[in-house]
Amino acid sequence: MPDQLVTLRSPGEGEAAPAASAPAARWQNPYRRLPAVRWAVQAAYALFLTVTGWEFWRFYEQAAAGEPLTVARPPAVEAFLPISALVGLKRFVHSGQWDEIHPAGLVILLAALGTAFAARKAFCSWVCPVGTFSRALEWVGKKTLWRRGRQLVVPRWLDLPLLSLKYLLLAFFLWIVWVQMPLEAIDGFMKAPFNLAADAKMLLFFQGLSAGAGVVLGVLVVLSVVVKHFWCRYLCPYGALLGLASLGSPQRVVRDPATCNDCQACTRACPAQIPVHRRASVWTAECTGCLSCVAACTVADCLTVNRRAKQGMSPWLVPAGALAVMLGAWACARLTGHWHTALPDELLARVYQLAPFLGH
Repeated sequence: MPDQLVTLRSPGEGEAAPAASAPAARWQNPYRRLPAVRWAVQAAYALFLTVTGWEFWRFYEQAAAGEPLTVARPPAVEAFLPISALVGLKRFVHSGQWDEIHPAGLVILLAALGTAFAARKAFCSWVCPVGTFSRALEWVGKKTLWRRGRQLVVPRWLDLPLLSLKYLLLAFFLWIVWVQMPLEAIDGFMKAPFNLAADAKMLLFFQGLSAGAGVVLGVLVVLSVVVKHFWCRYLCPYGALLGLASLGSPQRVVRDPATCNDCQACTRACPAQIPVHRRASVWTAECTGCLSCVAACTVADCLTVNRRAKQGMSPWLVPAGALAVMLGAWACARLTGHWHTALPDELLARVYQLAPFLGH
């Protein structure tokens, strides 16, 4: 991989580059619409979570003020409580008891792990709102900094140590929760006022963003414009966990070296900087299952899923599998009573009133 800025007169994500031969030029990639469909799915989830955040803010304001509640607390807000979900997962594994305080958070964590097995890290590339925001920043970078095809490629000597950061963060959280905290401490944490009001604390953090936190977020935004998916690629421990889980997935992008014309459109389209054009099989924890490489391929049946050429499965089944796992987990949780918190609104109102004064 080049260690400097490279000039690429290349197609955008999902576009097919003109090939040298006439037959190849007439061929149209049947999966070229994958990036557009991915935008639609990401936008739908982003809209859903925006509405969820709005409803939770209204619920919090009424509950914290002691007013009559005219809105319900949306359980999906627990998607933003990964630490609580990780603690709940350990308790469930060791005791078989489901988290009754933030049950939806545990459902979403297990569903995300399920998508990692069914469709690699498609949760990151098709569902996660942070991934959607990161992709939007990548688009901004293409339209501003890299308009003439120039794109920053992080040199390998720097890329590898940066990649290790999210795994180190994941190891830290796993060590604290899964090694250092006995089951008694887990029970104590889950029943503590801080965990009861974790969703409110999360809301208050963004409402009263400190100058330091604002600077950090601003730096991450700028870096994500310059470098593709900087947060997701280098710092997200949730993505690191899903990446490790995805190594057990039977799904993978497969390249046929016999038909490959070495145009490198697949590698340029990959948000994870994977050198797809040099891999016979893309089996790495960094693959997000976005299928941008498949959409950008310029040769028929060169990039397929699971098997080569016409024996490969349809790439559309990858996002379909991920969405089926997510929606199936939600439906099962609703039917079995594992979606809504068992905490009464009166108790939530009391802990929300204390939330501004609660520490870890």
